[in-house]
Amino acid sequence: MSLVRFKNFILEKTADKKGHFRPTEKGAGMTQKGVDAVNRKTGGNLQTAVTGKVKPGSKAAKRRKSFCARSTGQMKMFPKAAKDPNSRLRQARRRWKC
Repeated sequence: MSLVRFKNFILEKTADKKGHFRPTEKGAGMTQKGVDAVNRKTGGNLQTAVTGKVKPGSKAAKRRKSFCARSTGQMKMFPKAAKDPNSRLRQARRRWKC
């Protein structure tokens, strides 16, 4: 995905009027309402961020570890966002406690 298309995608998602996406200031990502809407529409099994304390080795801990690993790769792909502490990427990583 080109950077321009990615930026347009993010702008489209942040201009959400139904409350499906969390604003950048509040940690970025999808709300529970948004996850429920996507799951209804697609029959998927999306889940919200793992934000609380988790037991080591639990399913939630593994999801967090996986997200943190993927988002580390995004930080390498988008160094501009990695440097900006208020970027959606950095806010989401903070919310996930990466």
